[in-house]
Amino acid sequence: MIDRLEPLVLRHTFRVPLPTGPSGETTGPVDEGATAARQFDAALLSVGFKLSPDLLVRLSELPEETVVRIAGRTLPTVRELVGDHVQHNAYFIDFPANVPDTVDFWMSCIADAFRDENTPTATLKQLRTGVVNLLSLPTYGRYQHTYAELLAAQDELIAAAGDRLTVLHAGGDLAGELTALYLALAGSTTPLGEEHQGDLRALAERCVDGPQPEAIPVRENRAIVNEARLKAGSGLLLDTVTDVLRLACALSDGDVSLVEPTRFRSLSRPVRRALLAGLDSVIAASPAKLADVHAHREAWKRLGERLHPHEYPRWPHAADVFAVARGELKARSLDGRVEELLGEADLLGALELLKSAPGKLFRALDRLLRMALTQEERDAVVAAAEQVAPQVSGRVVLSVREHLHNRARDTGELRVFVNRRGRAWVTDDERSIVGPAERNRLIAALDDETRRRLPSPERLLVDPEVLDVALPLSGKATAVGLGVLPRGSLSLVEGELLRFFVYWKETEQRTDFDLSALMLNADYSTNAWLSYTALTEVEGEHSGDITEAPDGASEFINLRLGAVRGAFVVPQVNIFAGEGFEEVEESFFGFMLREGEQQGRPFEPRTVRMKSELRGTGRVALPLVFLRGEDGGWRAKWLHLYLRGTPSANRVERNRVTVANLLRGIVEREQLTVRHLVDLMSGDATKVTLWDGETVPDGPVTYIGLRRPDELPAGSLVVTLENLRALIPA
Repeated sequence: MIDRLEPLVLRHTFRVPLPTGPSGETTGPVDEGATAARQFDAALLSVGFKLSPDLLVRLSELPEETVVRIAGRTLPTVRELVGDHVQHNAYFIDFPANVPDTVDFWMSCIADAFRDENTPTATLKQLRTGVVNLLSLPTYGRYQHTYAELLAAQDELIAAAGDRLTVLHAGGDLAGELTALYLALAGSTTPLGEEHQGDLRALAERCVDGPQPEAIPVRENRAIVNEARLKAGSGLLLDTVTDVLRLACALSDGDVSLVEPTRFRSLSRPVRRALLAGLDSVIAASPAKLADVHAHREAWKRLGERLHPHEYPRWPHAADVFAVARGELKARSLDGRVEELLGEADLLGALELLKSAPGKLFRALDRLLRMALTQEERDAVVAAAEQVAPQVSGRVVLSVREHLHNRARDTGELRVFVNRRGRAWVTDDERSIVGPAERNRLIAALDDETRRRLPSPERLLVDPEVLDVALPLSGKATAVGLGVLPRGSLSLVEGELLRFFVYWKETEQRTDFDLSALMLNADYSTNAWLSYTALTEVEGEHSGDITEAPDGASEFINLRLGAVRGAFVVPQVNIFAGEGFEEVEESFFGFMLREGEQQGRPFEPRTVRMKSELRGTGRVALPLVFLRGEDGGWRAKWLHLYLRGTPSANRVERNRVTVANLLRGIVEREQLTVRHLVDLMSGDATKVTLWDGETVPDGPVTYIGLRRPDELPAGSLVVTLENLRALIPA
């Protein structure tokens, strides 16, 4: 099993685990290991990766068969990271050259239909009605050439200095690397996305009896760890009744975040006893926690049908939980008592009650300030927040800080909502303003609290490119992939040609994804678009519509950035028919950057800057938007959003107004970025240096950047995209 977990280390850390002990001793000529290591490095270069100097040296000291074995496990993983594990064919074999006008192409498909003796009659009938179903034409939407024929028709890619090069670094032994990764994921101060939760589950099963994090602050992570502990017979980590409910969801492969309802499975007697004993101990220690049952009453009722608490009279406190859920036992919830006081206009009383739940108080700050009628009440709200701030988690402190910063805008602006699955919607913001004096006082208090919790390194080395990366306050706001930044991050786009790609492979039914690019003006009005209904524009070309993907399919859009009209480019993936993003066997989106003369195939892994999985619940995906700056340069702003769309026939023409409104709300909102934390750490005791990409510091530093430099002094603390969550204080 341990070997099957090795790809997790590479995906999360870009470190290659190396053997220690006898397996790492050279048994043959040293040159054979060195030769294999150089060949491994060359193979990596073809997909945009390379070995660090230290890793190359250490691999060269290993036996040839060991290097070959490591390469055999590493290459498939990095190829999948960049999207090169599948064949990317394009409908037009010469793409981006010789892409026809849309109407001319449709007419050629009709002409081809008349050459097929099986279809002319049906096509003629359609023509007489004035409407032709493109899907009925034999040459539309299906590859007319093989992948090998596409490769033969394309020129070789010319290497350029700007091609992506991702460095792999030397790791320790696999067992140690897995333990370190487990501790990092389990002890994360921010929630993990679904894919990383799956990784944590796999790691917890192996590491449950080893070293454990000092704390597991995220309840969803705790549920996953508890699942492994229960299976291993270890003690459970429970201090609320909701911890038990989350654990029951985990045991049924349900949603540990409790957003989606879980269909509870039948549970064995030992598991039922463990859950009921855990519930009993929580309530016995603090009977007031019975009030927490109200938040998930229906889930508790369903779980009670599986646990049969009446069969275990020795745990009476556990039975009380289900009595509360059924309404047979009263337990007033904090939320209910607060709402009652607010309904009576007793804001000060509600505020005093909320002090016992600092997180709830912080999440209610905006509402409380808007309800305050007097200066005395407003001052009391701010004073209460200042008082409980040390007890609030770091990510909530930062989330409220970001919220207050954006509340400086006038009313009447657009308000954007995004749920945990990336589903987005927008509405007018009709809230009254938050007073500037209270807002500024709170912001100052939150900054002081964050500064108090942050480390004070003597030397801080910062890559300027990371400063505009949004703080990862939740892993649910970021898709899994290569080069993916948290929602709201900004990154430079450098290159003459921008090329989007989407790949999907259907599971059972015919599935048609459509890649499109919407160009908007500075006022968010539509300028133009590229899609299967507009194959060519001044800006670029579409690779052609593929309408089914039993063996996998790809679509591309090629853009000449210098020719783009307007201020925004919004790539999107529309589901025209068939399975959703979470139903297909595989689907991902990405973009490449090239220089004008590089040529190459439609998909070249060395030019891929970003590749992310598509796994949202909507029918329209909006991965990111490209913004033209005042200097004419382009930057990407990361969205990770999904629109509900319609059950079928989603296309760019239909959703452009919705996309424009959503984009206005997103673009004009300011996220807290790494720059904010760097500024807070820049005190008298910390020397901050912006890294120039070349100079190696002469002593240990704390480094923050997009990628780890090749050489940093021993003892340095490194924070990159892979562990950026470590910046969020507990």
